[in-house]
Amino acid sequence: MMRLIVYHARQCAPKKCTALKLSRFSMVRLVYTAKAIPRNAIVLNPFAAKLLSPEDGNATALAALDCSWERAKEVFRIYRSKARHRSLPLLVAANPVNYGKIAKLSTVEALAAALYILGDGKEAERLLSKFNWGHSFLDLNRNLLAEYASAQSVEAMLQVQREYFGELAELHISPPE
Repeated sequence: MMRLIVYHARQCAPKKCTALKLSRFSMVRLVYTAKAIPRNAIVLNPFAAKLLSPEDGNATALAALDCSWERAKEVFRIYRSKARHRSLPLLVAANPVNYGKIAKLSTVEALAAALYILGDGKEAERLLSKFNWGHSFLDLNRNLLAEYASAQSVEAMLQVQREYFGELAELHISPPE
């Protein structure tokens, strides 16, 4: 089982924070310094140039950075590590704050999506089960996640993304790291 680590930037409302809730259930390890994230981890970074794919399945740890979307660019710019930074392919958020928005995932949605793509759908479902809206994330994205997970290459994942999201997929190009 992959270790789940969340760098918590202390920028969210504690009652709405999915990372804090996962930590209360001992499902993730919260850290408050980027140095605590191991080098062999994959860091989920929405601004990373490289897409997370099943090829990344050899990682032993998955790290998310929990911060406000309004300050995300600033936080990710400050945070640098030797770990592998990967962005997620396009998905639809189901969290109450960003419901229906493309790519504005909560921390639990990002972790669950990454786990699903890396072949651990059961663990993704277990994380999401702690939220009354968690099943909605899978309902909205199940087919898409299954196609991403079965893609044989990053290019195949990008093709799936283009099929589902059309021109919007072309606009979703991450700046270089």
